[in-house]
Amino acid sequence: MHVEATSTLQTSAAVIDLSVSSDSLVGNVRKVNEDSFLASTPIYLVADGMGGHRAGDEASQAVCATFAAAFPLPTATTAEAVLDAIQASNAAVRALSGNSATSISGTTLVGLALVEAYEGASIHWMAFNIGDSRIYNWDGRELRQLSVDHSAVQELVEAGIITQAQAAVHPERNIVTRAIGAFDAVDADIWLLPVGGNQSFLLCSDGLTKELSDTEIAAVLAEHDSARSETSVAQALTAAALAAGGKDNITAVFVESLASSSSLPDEDTTGRARRANAYLEDTMPRS
Repeated sequence: MHVEATSTLQTSAAVIDLSVSSDSLVGNVRKVNEDSFLASTPIYLVADGMGGHRAGDEASQAVCATFAAAFPLPTATTAEAVLDAIQASNAAVRALSGNSATSISGTTLVGLALVEAYEGASIHWMAFNIGDSRIYNWDGRELRQLSVDHSAVQELVEAGIITQAQAAVHPERNIVTRAIGAFDAVDADIWLLPVGGNQSFLLCSDGLTKELSDTEIAAVLAEHDSARSETSVAQALTAAALAAGGKDNITAVFVESLASSSSLPDEDTTGRARRANAYLEDTMPRS
């Protein structure tokens, strides 16, 4: 499934021109695509239904449906509303499991939203993730992962037990430590990044990152010319992952924005996280 869209979002603090390309492939091995995505201002997200769990495709679709219903209009939202939608999505996926104690529906979730604390406030990108789907920032030269994988191998890396290279081939690399639907409440990592100038973000399922290294993803982004190519950025990425093996479902959502306003903040946006509201304090990612 491939979707491209452009839009303009105007608030009292900024005018933001947005261009989004999204693509999702079943891959070369799987019979069902358990990935889903939503790319509709002000929300962009990827959900990867958990393989081996009940109705992984239904779980990821339930997350997208919940967010689509919560944010029907192309206007900036609030961080609190996004957090509410995450919890509502968790409840929707939990409901798919019914009363079964052994068959649990689950999905990862990675997303990006345009939020403002109040009318006239500086607008921010709110990035969030649960599981091992990822969000990256791309500045035209460097690809930087914003999210922290919630996975067994990432915990081993952080403990210094294995390296990132070993994690890529570790037998437990498919085990996630957080997921939508796993428990009654879900804990998301949150980042708030000021909107300003040209910014680009890549959201993707692990079907992309397990086939392509960050260096290879960056090469595709650097080589792709949207003005001359018949394929979108997202299609170029999924095609590269498919050619590299395509052993899992592959989904990519690429968001490009250009913001202009005299009231945009001039603060540095290179930090991984920023506390903008007290109620976000407990959701910040690990250092």
